Amino acid sequence: MKEKIKSEVKNLMKELEDISKYLYDNPELGHKEVKAAALLENFLEDKGFTIEHGICGLPTAFKAVYSSQKPGPKIGFLCEYDALPGIGHGCGHNMIAAMGVGAALGLKSVLNTIGGSIIVFGTPAEETDGGKVTLAENGAFDGLSAAMLAHPSAVTKESGRTLALNAYRFEFFGKTAHAAGCPEKGINALDAVISTFNSINALRQHITKTTRIHGVISDGGKAPNVIPDYAAANFYVRAATKKELQEVSAKVINCAKAAALSTGAEFKLSTFELSNDDLKTNEALSAAFSRNLMLLGETEIEKADAPSGSSDMGNVSYKVPSIHPMIGMGKKDLVGHTVGFADWTQSEQGKEALYKGACALALTGYDVIASQELLKQIQDEFYNN
Repeated sequence: MKEKIKSEVKNLMKELEDISKYLYDNPELGHKEVKAAALLENFLEDKGFTIEHGICGLPTAFKAVYSSQKPGPKIGFLCEYDALPGIGHGCGHNMIAAMGVGAALGLKSVLNTIGGSIIVFGTPAEETDGGKVTLAENGAFDGLSAAMLAHPSAVTKESGRTLALNAYRFEFFGKTAHAAGCPEKGINALDAVISTFNSINALRQHITKTTRIHGVISDGGKAPNVIPDYAAANFYVRAATKKELQEVSAKVINCAKAAALSTGAEFKLSTFELSNDDLKTNEALSAAFSRNLMLLGETEIEKADAPSGSSDMGNVSYKVPSIHPMIGMGKKDLVGHTVGFADWTQSEQGKEALYKGACALALTGYDVIASQELLKQIQDEFYNN
């Protein structure tokens, strides 16, 4: 069975490479991935999948289903396809999309024999608003036995953890006045923003080493001789777990409230992106994926890094057993979110990584369906942690 899957993915490589290249040549930002979603939907529909367009109210999200019409586990492959402004596919989402559909078709080649079903999800806007958050909240992933995606990287690494994230916008409303002639008649909203930054910097002594707080002043006034009556800042707050995130977020919000109180400004709190949960890798599923990578000739799989970034895949991992491993593209000095990274997805090493990622995902899906023991390990871990 596994040889058939490998052969199927190999036969599909020209089409998968074309998908990766098309997305590379036509980068689209989050929630605007009209061409990308249509390409993947049409491709999967031509291969026998049933398509649901615009699921959960997201116009560029989709669900593609193929069922063996026999009982068995439901395997989810997740595709990302949004690009970065000014950079293009510097995070390799063009490859993630191609690997996801390649995995689905590789597994489909044996599905009628082994049973179960395959669901491919098109998940927009990972870089910004996090489409998987909305999909998870609306139950899109409920009932899956496993949810998987593979991410291109400089080196191959096991699936690990990510940080939970909140995205806050702090707005302050003051009162204008002549900054030299009658400053006592004004209320300086910019002072409130600056005080917020200073208070947060003082807070850093009392947070854990995995906590991250970083922000920018998005509005700070128009002219130095006018007391700013409006100022605002955007902050990301990250922590190792959802519980820790809520605790530190409350402290960060209090910094902003205190700044408003001390300056006399009015304060408004909002969010500018959806929150990400921390990714909880299912270790039994991750181990199966690593075994399949080695079966494909991968000789070096590094342990996952300590968590530092965030991903909406975390929200999926709270719903169903999930993994998010890294597939090395044979160039250890690659830096993500760069034009060079995007370009490297089109290299021969990038194409080899595309094959390995798609094939390992498909083989792991096969293992989950074919091995009751593995499925039980995955489920026991998920429900007991």
